[in-house]
Amino acid sequence: MSGTRIDPTALRTAIAVLTGGITVILDSTIVSVALHELATDLHADVSTIQWVSTAYLLALGVVTPLVGWLQSRLGGKRLWIAALTVFLLGSVLCSFAWSAAGLIGFRVVQGLGGGAMMPLMMTMIMQQVQGKDVGRLMSLVALPAALGPILGPVIGGLILGAGDWRWLFLVNVPLCLIGLFLAARLLPADRPSPRVRLDVVGLALLSPALVALLYGLSEINGTDSGGAVLPIVAGAVLLTGFVLWAVRRPGTALVDLAVLRSRPTWTSTALMFLSGASLYGAMILLPLYWQEVRGEDALGAGLLLIPQGVGSLLSRAATGRLTERVGGRGVALIGFVLTGLATVPFGFADAGTANWPLLVTLFVRGLGLGMVVIPLMQMAFVGLAREQVPHASIVVRIGQQVGGSVGVALLTVVLAASAQRSGSLITGFDTAFWWSIGFTGVAVLVSFLLPGKAPAPAPEPVAAKG
Repeated sequence: MSGTRIDPTALRTAIAVLTGGITVILDSTIVSVALHELATDLHADVSTIQWVSTAYLLALGVVTPLVGWLQSRLGGKRLWIAALTVFLLGSVLCSFAWSAAGLIGFRVVQGLGGGAMMPLMMTMIMQQVQGKDVGRLMSLVALPAALGPILGPVIGGLILGAGDWRWLFLVNVPLCLIGLFLAARLLPADRPSPRVRLDVVGLALLSPALVALLYGLSEINGTDSGGAVLPIVAGAVLLTGFVLWAVRRPGTALVDLAVLRSRPTWTSTALMFLSGASLYGAMILLPLYWQEVRGEDALGAGLLLIPQGVGSLLSRAATGRLTERVGGRGVALIGFVLTGLATVPFGFADAGTANWPLLVTLFVRGLGLGMVVIPLMQMAFVGLAREQVPHASIVVRIGQQVGGSVGVALLTVVLAASAQRSGSLITGFDTAFWWSIGFTGVAVLVSFLLPGKAPAPAPEPVAAKG
């Protein structure tokens, strides 16, 4: 059993990065409920305004593979402050956008800053915690990761109900400013390693691979997805090329795939892929379900998702200690089982189903989702040395990001195809929810590969003073 106090340096680091990091995670989903308002106000069609989300997603994919190298060259503290500043700048510019093209361009700026922050956030915390009080600290770290995708549409709906869409971006400003202040005061200074060389070939393979895959998946729809085939194939070829390149260069590749030799790391990455597919896929289905089948507006749909966020928040508070006591495998299994079972009622619901049973199941679903993220984040770094942590952070982040895109794309296709075949939108939603349950079922099986109780991470070598 760990001591009663979390290491102060690790706690300060967590507070500093979470304050800024929550804005990035919320921003990934908060805009999704505003696409109709954006199209109307900026005089753009739906296909154009969709790029407000797509451009942000692609910018994340471009910069994510570079984070390990950038941290080596600049140091974690400098890189974090620089990335948060870029994200803040992008947020302010987005709020002043005068056209769809301008907003799309400014979202790219946001994405470049946010893409660096996401894997860096976990890296900096894990390098400080050094195996002490990991479970309890993970309950703090996983808060934005668990709640962001769930609360984003809720907050977006509330903002749109009270004011203009520009506040979706201005709401980031105070949090970013506080985050910059805390980062300057609380983050420990670390020494950069300017001699670390950039793997140019790896960068030329991996970043375009992610952009092509994410773009292709975002272009998939239920009627005409022909334009998605070429980028997906190209992305898969480039990704295969990177894997072949990286496995022959352990320790020098842009992302060191040697971290996947650790069973906890590759199992956690696979489960983050599946949880991303289940979470983000369902987060597309749920607001659409409330609006298209139940007749709610954007604000009403957002409010009806609140029970899921409350459930996730409540389970997060206890999951850290529970993981320390019973191990990541047991907690992940319980979380995935709860998530799957709580999605089943949506597979049977129709327009006449009362709201209250669905709200109860959303609360239970939130409990399950909150339990999943913490043990996976903790297990992903078991047994890794300090210098391997950035690479594991990037691998896990890529797994979750691509998994989310796969889930959204596949469930969108299933929804449209099933509705078209049956002539019933309700049947389409029922079928799509069952596919989401299928993702969760696969995750339950993979969870058995996780270790029981995590051994202590690799000890930190003592640096010579001088």
